Parts: sequence; structure tokens; C-alpha cells
Amino acid sequence: MKVGIIVDVEPGIHGGIATALRSLITALGKLDGPETYVLIVENQNQVDWLSPLAANQRFEMRPVSSGNPVRDVLRGVKGLANKALGRDGKVGWPQVPISDGWLESLGLDVLHQPTQGFIYCAIPTVYNPHDLQHLHYPQFFDLSDLTWRETIYRAACRTSHAIIVNSQWIKDDVVAQFGVSPDKVQIIPEAAPTQLLAEVTDEDKAATRAKYTLPERYIFYPNNTWPHKNHLRLFEAMAWLRDEKGLTVPLVSTGARHEPSREALDSRMRELGLEDQVQFLGFVSNEDLRAIYQMARCLVVPSLFEANSLPIFEAWAEGIPVASSNVTALPEQVGDAGLLFDPMDPHDMAGVIERLFTDDALCADLIEKGKVRLSDFDFLRTARANRATYRRAAGRRLDSEDAALLAHDWMRYPIRD
Repeated sequence: MKVGIIVDVEPGIHGGIATALRSLITALGKLDGPETYVLIVENQNQVDWLSPLAANQRFEMRPVSSGNPVRDVLRGVKGLANKALGRDGKVGWPQVPISDGWLESLGLDVLHQPTQGFIYCAIPTVYNPHDLQHLHYPQFFDLSDLTWRETIYRAACRTSHAIIVNSQWIKDDVVAQFGVSPDKVQIIPEAAPTQLLAEVTDEDKAATRAKYTLPERYIFYPNNTWPHKNHLRLFEAMAWLRDEKGLTVPLVSTGARHEPSREALDSRMRELGLEDQVQFLGFVSNEDLRAIYQMARCLVVPSLFEANSLPIFEAWAEGIPVASSNVTALPEQVGDAGLLFDPMDPHDMAGVIERLFTDDALCADLIEKGKVRLSDFDFLRTARANRATYRRAAGRRLDSEDAALLAHDWMRYPIRD
């Protein structure tokens, strides 16, 4: 069976979706089986990012030309006209792209569109909407993003053969918002991407600490500064701890600085006098990321909306305790292996941070619980469940392992000895 996977994201730009996709592709490359995976890319950067290939994977580069000279000319004229009018291609209500036949020419049995984008085609399709945040927090999106998401997500969920989500909370949301059958929506939890990376040594950690001038003790939040990631209230919690409790808690954060949010974040940080407590490191290497995790006092995830949180998986894998918001799918994921707080209440958040920053026994207990909870997740199992979904969407017979994987939600019901 030939499975196409569309790769339209890149590291350093697309955050957790890019990390999850790379981890899935890496894990699929470790599976035995008759499947061949065709990675459909747009540029050489993506090839370099996902190389070296496993034996069961190969690349196909999308052609710049559609192969239809008349269509290419008309597309170019339309683009020039839009640019001249200052529209930058965004004219009217967005339309769902339709395949020009190139995807079909690859001889695929099933096509996985895993990164929220979607294209109509004549191939059985598996789609990942990830989450429907735009319907719950529309204020975080401009009008063009809102209309794009509503058009693409709704069309993709209604027309795909299967929909993959990471948690029951997101499944319920997709079913309720888009009116699709629950049988069409497959829950497949993710796992810790850092488990697939090389180990770091004490020398690596010392070098990383010196490279970034990291404090001796700090809380860690690795996420792009999109508004729903809620850095502002985390700042307020830190300021309250310093001013009311006399506890100075440094924060180290990795990920991209979301430009529309940068001014508000920097302004609030200055107002609260946190310039010396907050370090934004941007995107870091995989080796540095693991070292930063392992040297952190704890992970704090104050996000307002998550399908599941890759940093929580990573924190358990790297042996640090977890504090998380108590919203959307996060309580399902955390279970008893972390402390929860109200992300809208900086005082509640601050109380949890204080406990983790000062109570060694609590941290040790949560680290052990995190190890147990981490054992519930494995990217190879995630990959096998994705493969079973591909087989079912393509009309292939499922073996007993496939059927068992698709019948069980190990996020809520762990498989333990």
C-alpha cells in the first residue's frame, strides 16, 4: 500500500505541528510492513529536515507548474492583478483547493493531510484538524484566518474518509461543531518527541547553560508566543510571587516570538519589572532543548487551548514535574501526573508554581508519577495506529493489532501491566 503524507510545514516556523509530524514520520519509518510512505514536500528545506529517509519512505516534490500551460498563465495573471490591487491573493471568501491531477498521478492508495491544510482530490483522505480553537477564541484570529479555518476545516472533516484527533475532548468538539459521525473520528494520542532524539550528557548540559546564561533554577515553558499560550497571565503570576511572597522565579521560554503579540508581551513584561526574570531563547537545537528541560525545576503550561501538549510528554520524558492548565484536553492528558490550575487566574497559577519551586518532596513524587504516565504513550504505537487508520481508509483488511489499536483510547484508559 502506498501512503502519501503532505508536508507543508517547516521547523522554526510551525511549532508543535511540525514537531509532531516529524516524530510521526520518523516512527513510521521504523515500522515493518508492506506500506511505502511518499512524503510530499514543497522545497529542499523540508527534504533536508526529514532526511535521512527510512527504507520505506521516499520524497516527491510538488511541481511549481500544474502541467497545464493555460491554467498556469491564468493563475499568474490573477496573482499579478491581486498584488496590484493590494489584495495579496486574499479575495473574497476562501475556497478549498482542488487537485490538478498531480497527486492522483502518484498512484497513492490513501493520502494523509496532517497539518490542517486540505486539498480536494480523488484519493481516500485522512485529515488532522488538530483543534477548533478558532470557534472558541475567535478574538485570537484575524478575519482572513477565521474564514480560512472555517472553510477548510469544515470541508475537510465532512469529506475525508477518516479524521484523526489526539483526545476525546477534541473528538467531541469536532462532532458537535461539524456534525460528523463519531465513527469517522479516530482518537490517536501522541507521545514525547524527545524520546526519538539522542541522549544529552552532563557536559552537554553545562555547555547549554553557559551558551544561554541560564539561571541555576527556573521554570520552563517551550511554546510559540501565540495569544492562547497565555504568557501574559504567567507573567502576572510571576510578578505576584515576587511582590507578595518574596519568591523570584525565573522563566525560560523557547519557540517563535509571534510578532503580533510581541509588543503587548514586551510592554507587560516591562510594566511588571520582569525583564531580568524572563528569557526568550527562540528555537533551539534538539540537543539544547533536551538539556534545557533536564535542568529546569519544572514545566509550566498555562495554555488556554490544547488538543494535547507535546511539552508535557517531553517533561515527563526528561524527568521534571509538570504544572498545567485545567482546560480542554489537558486534564485527560495529565491525569495524576501533574498539578492543575485555572489559566485565567494568575493567583491560582502562582500558588501551583510556588509549590513546585519550593517543595522538593512534591517534585520527586510528581517525577515518579510522570514516569508512570509517560509509559502510557509511545510514538511507535501512535505510528501503528496511524497506519491502521490508513489501511481502513484505503479499504484494506485490518489485522488483530490494527483493530485493537483503533478500538482503544489509551489517553483516558492506559494500557498497563
